Amino acid sequence: MAGRPNATALVCAAIPVLALTVGVIPADRLEPRIFGMPFVLAWIVLWVLLTPAFLSAAHRSMRG
Repeated sequence: MAGRPNATALVCAAIPVLALTVGVIPADRLEPRIFGMPFVLAWIVLWVLLTPAFLSAAHRSMRG
């Protein structure tokens, strides 16, 4: 069983959360389109796709 999360795991897990909550505010002020999507939607899609990598890193840091 996994033990108590260490600082690295907490930081790795917090980065996507902050990017999807706080990061959307400045991203919403930009107007360019990426692959036909408004920038804020592309930002959200990017972070949804990156979240498993950050959570995997958090899991690996807890395993030792």
